[in-house]
Amino acid sequence: MNKKELMESIKGGLIVSCQALKNEDLYTKEGGIMPLMALAAKNAGAVGIRAQGIRDITQIKELVELPLIGIIKISYEGMEQYITPTMKEIDELVETGCEIIALDCTIRPRFDGSSINEFLKEIKEKYPEVVLMADISNLEEGINAEKAGVDLVGTTMSGYTPYTEGNCKGPDFELIKALSENINIPIIAEGKIHYPEQAKKALELGAYAVVVGGAITRPREIASRFIDAINK
Repeated sequence: MNKKELMESIKGGLIVSCQALKNEDLYTKEGGIMPLMALAAKNAGAVGIRAQGIRDITQIKELVELPLIGIIKISYEGMEQYITPTMKEIDELVETGCEIIALDCTIRPRFDGSSINEFLKEIKEKYPEVVLMADISNLEEGINAEKAGVDLVGTTMSGYTPYTEGNCKGPDFELIKALSENINIPIIAEGKIHYPEQAKKALELGAYAVVVGGAITRPREIASRFIDAINK
């Protein structure tokens, strides 16, 4: 599948984020659960999967033939970015064969003194054919990421950087709309999308595709919303 075919395959659809970190209920040492989540998403009609970690990405790709957005979440001392933050993670994701690699493209300082633009340039020089998705938190970062040469921009980090924290309790519809009016590459709506009508609204505002994770693949989070509503 070339880049044009890849983009067409996800247009207007739902991408399901299938992730379980070590502190979460669906994490197991052997894996095996996230591939089943991905299979259920595929059978429901999802157009893609977003997954974290080499083991889960590899297991999912063995079971499910859908475009996969791969990330590695890892924290380094002195660095706020934790989504695919260094070339080490890029190298590992390239080896998996995942169709898209997502990384934190916020403008926060990096621990090695480089800028996100310098890092993106380094990636593109090493892997000219790689398809990159920029996880950003505001309009400025989205515009910058497009200029730096990424292929897609996701609203993933809105509300999760010090300068956007508290912007909105739900999906950042304002950011989706602003991006659609100011950049020319596909916008992936991601973050705090809990209900089908929110996903539909994101597409109506200009999103190219929508990523939903916790509302589908994190049962504790789903159950908590019901329990909170009952207790109120």
